Amino acid sequence: MLLTKDAFGKDFVWGVSTAAYQIEGAHDAHGKGPSIWDVFVQKRNRIFKNQHGNEACDFYNRYVEDLYLMKGMHIPNYRFSLSWSRIFPEGIGQINQSGIDFYDRLIDLSLELGITPWVTLYHWDLPHALEKKGGWVNRDVKEWFSEFISKCVVLYGDRVKNWMVLNEPTVFTAAGYFFGVHAPERKGLGNFLAATHHAALAQAQGGRIIKSLQRDSQVGTTFSCSHVEPYTSKERDIIAAKKADVLLNRFFIEPLLGMGYPTQEIKILNRIEKYIKPNDENELQFNMDFIGVQNYTREIIRYAMFVPYLQAKIVSAKERKVEMTEMNWEVYPASIYYVLKKFSSYQNIPPLIVTENGAAFPDQIENGLVDDPERTSYLQQALKQVHRAQQEGVNVKGYFVWTFLDNFEWAEGYRPRFGLVYVNFRNQERTIKSSGHWYTSFLK
Repeated sequence: MLLTKDAFGKDFVWGVSTAAYQIEGAHDAHGKGPSIWDVFVQKRNRIFKNQHGNEACDFYNRYVEDLYLMKGMHIPNYRFSLSWSRIFPEGIGQINQSGIDFYDRLIDLSLELGITPWVTLYHWDLPHALEKKGGWVNRDVKEWFSEFISKCVVLYGDRVKNWMVLNEPTVFTAAGYFFGVHAPERKGLGNFLAATHHAALAQAQGGRIIKSLQRDSQVGTTFSCSHVEPYTSKERDIIAAKKADVLLNRFFIEPLLGMGYPTQEIKILNRIEKYIKPNDENELQFNMDFIGVQNYTREIIRYAMFVPYLQAKIVSAKERKVEMTEMNWEVYPASIYYVLKKFSSYQNIPPLIVTENGAAFPDQIENGLVDDPERTSYLQQALKQVHRAQQEGVNVKGYFVWTFLDNFEWAEGYRPRFGLVYVNFRNQERTIKSSGHWYTSFLK
């Protein structure tokens, strides 16, 4: 039986999500300063085929066309992020009026077309000027970010009521500050733990600032989440899976809920105490209005003696010979059910919203059409799992597809296509995929 949107309740929020660096382009237009990603993509062999987001989907120049396309697809809610360095070219201090005006126009047209804006304040594109001062490793980042948030709420809070403070802090701290595979290419446990603590402080502080300036706002933050299972029933695989779960799912939500950092399973994480100052435990906590859950797959974990700190390793989908997406992730829509159940089990957890969920497949345009039955099937199956969780009492209030347009997918470049809308990156032509047509009819 196919679900209808009515099955989720009349107040359930439906939408799509994007991120500034991944779609806007115009990387140095009209006074915008460089972000850490603008700098990172200039280095050779960091991105697939040395691609970059300098133009991306050219959304900065084509937002009118894209918003009208969104309206035509009956999409009622649009989650997008603000480019920090488009508004503050140096990260703090002097503002760039052209950047402010762009987001004014974007928000105004969205509302005019009946599309509600949901704004993410940080989606990984830290101003490069602040990275030169230490970025997220520098505790002052909390104050820099606070200045940015305050300005955005004052500028746009008369029209924007739904805010998300951070996008997937686990990913940008681990990939950018521990493994160095994302901007700003820092490595090491010390960088990771400092960045983690400062991001966790900024997350709660951001919530407090927004609420102090705009009482009627809805404030949340978003977490990357993966359903984690041990490779076998052996005790050492079970222990390894628990360690992975700490890093993949628990490390940011638990301090936000007032539970402190979950360091029991991974003793070396206790080194984060080096960065904790008096009263920080209280400063980490904030009662969000909602939590954004972002999920794409599950991870199977086994014991690995030679992996530093963790003694745990992901068993890849390729190694397990299961169906995969273009990201080499297992196609496993049920993961969203398990993640929603896991997060709902925390005491005092606010309502949950699926702020990202989707799948990348090797889409091709033929005779002006893009047929992507794998994506349509994935989304349908994932929605069944969201509904299943809802029927079992999980307070899940919304679902946003990742993503609206095919885009620049960070280190993977333009190869993985997640969009409901196909983008020809040679001429920027848009074509709604069959999955996009399905979502349109679903939302009707």
